[in-house]
Amino acid sequence: MTSTPSGIPGTADDSAELLPIASGARTRAALRTLIRPDRGRALLGLGVLVGATAVGLLVQPLLGRIVDIVADGRPADALTLPVVLLLVVAVVQGVTTTLGLTQVSRLGETVLARLREQFVERALQLPADRLERAGAGDLTARVTGDVARVAEAVRSALPEMARSVLAIVLTLGAMALLDVRFLLAALLAVPVQALTARWYVRRAVTVYADQRVANGAQQQQLLETIGGAATVRGHRLEEQHTEKSARRSRKAVELTMRSVHLVLGFYARLHIAEYIGLAAVLVTGFFLVRDGSVSIGTATAAALYFHSLFGPVNAALVLLDDAQSAAAGLARLVGVTDIDESAAQLPHQRTEAGAAVTVDAVSHAYGPGRTVLHEVSLALRAGEHVALVGTSGAGKSTLARLVAGVQQPTGGTVSVAGGYQPTGGKVSVAQSAPGPAGPSVVLVTQEVHVFTGTLAEDLRLARPDATDADLRTALATVYALEWAEALPEGLATVVGEGGHRLDPARAQQLALARLVLADPPVAVLDEATAEAGSAGARTLERSAEAALAGRTALVVAHRLTQAVAADRIVVLEAGRVVESGTHDELRTADGPYATLWRAWSGSRNAPRTR
Repeated sequence: MTSTPSGIPGTADDSAELLPIASGARTRAALRTLIRPDRGRALLGLGVLVGATAVGLLVQPLLGRIVDIVADGRPADALTLPVVLLLVVAVVQGVTTTLGLTQVSRLGETVLARLREQFVERALQLPADRLERAGAGDLTARVTGDVARVAEAVRSALPEMARSVLAIVLTLGAMALLDVRFLLAALLAVPVQALTARWYVRRAVTVYADQRVANGAQQQQLLETIGGAATVRGHRLEEQHTEKSARRSRKAVELTMRSVHLVLGFYARLHIAEYIGLAAVLVTGFFLVRDGSVSIGTATAAALYFHSLFGPVNAALVLLDDAQSAAAGLARLVGVTDIDESAAQLPHQRTEAGAAVTVDAVSHAYGPGRTVLHEVSLALRAGEHVALVGTSGAGKSTLARLVAGVQQPTGGTVSVAGGYQPTGGKVSVAQSAPGPAGPSVVLVTQEVHVFTGTLAEDLRLARPDATDADLRTALATVYALEWAEALPEGLATVVGEGGHRLDPARAQQLALARLVLADPPVAVLDEATAEAGSAGARTLERSAEAALAGRTALVVAHRLTQAVAADRIVVLEAGRVVESGTHDELRTADGPYATLWRAWSGSRNAPRTR
């Protein structure tokens, strides 16, 4: 759930900073790049479709031949050959069309899968604050609605468009072979069709792009309202949220109706073009037959050729509807896949001598007037465990996410020694040489997700090549092996949604076991034991301590017992470092940490009342 500064969902201004949308030129370039690895399949599919369409064009001359035989009063057995040839043409065209469309469909599915992979990869790398500014609805609309539109176009529109265009070109060529005057008559419909296509495209691009944005805004509002239903009711904001949802729904419906009226006008203009073209071909055929220039069968073939164009021409023009909608969706998907290109140009920064992590004058703001960190500088020595403490809102989680690289600072630099590749922003590496196979920094938060699948599959997300023995070792390290082996099917037990439910403490141990499997040199724990509750706190803290052994660690301490065990404690207050030292040093100094310690330890010792 995305919260506003007031902490109440859905009360933010409607003008969210949406994720970027790629330009037309960039979208076409991305599409060419996606297709390039499968050029051979594309050429094969196109070649087979050309052959299938060419074979199909033999139908009209054969029917014209039958008309001439009947008109000349020839015996019935003269019809045998053209009828047999019609059957052969039907079979050959059917087989070759199937083969060609299969190749085109495979090409489309391959390209779509490649696009999905790039989209998911880039979406997972987006900085958290960038997603928060855009809103979850924008990304959700892209990953659902836009992907669905592109997929639909790939599976139906792309093969049909390829076949239609080939049929149009080859049919017009066949009409010219009969008599060029038939072709000229047929071309009278082209100006109306061209003007229709231009009229439609100029309006459709804007309508469909606006429709995608409106649908994203509608989903965002629904997500915020439903996800924060308890808060909405608690603040008596039901009427406000209902009105906002209704307003965004009305906008989406209005744009949908505009697109419907656009399509209706499109079809009406196409019918006019069909009437003009067919009338012109029939009139031309009448005069040519009367003058003896062509036979009745040839004129019939020409009329049938033009009539056969109704399907391909209308399909090609109608598919502009799907094409425009898919193009708008594709531009939104490509916009996300391009979002981190600027991050690759960042200069490398040097860590301090002997430091594993260096935070240098880092500031961060979630928007104008919402600065949460002010020029924070911090160095973590290799193998050192540093605890971040402070009151709520001091900036602890923000600093943790900056160090982990899942968020980018708005000022200053974060440097991690050894091959760490940032997700974006001013987060850099100290070495240009490749790092180890695994990630250099892993973040574990209190919001742990148990993925649907077996327990073994969930663990292997951190290291796909891990053996069962590796998994058991990781679980044993965080004191989770006993309960894991006690599950109904052990490591093969299905967990997550619809599977065996893991309580918060066990889910957190699972996350810590993944940390052990990933084996990063630097680990960041953001209140990773907060969900355990008092009963499981000691066990989970022991698990976290074991998982961090031998690593450089930055720990946002939910309980000050974690701070006591740390090598050093850094106290944040209003986004600034106000103290740094060991537990004993800071207690003796009688500063902010000593105040926190007295308040915390006092609450631990105070008698419980009901």
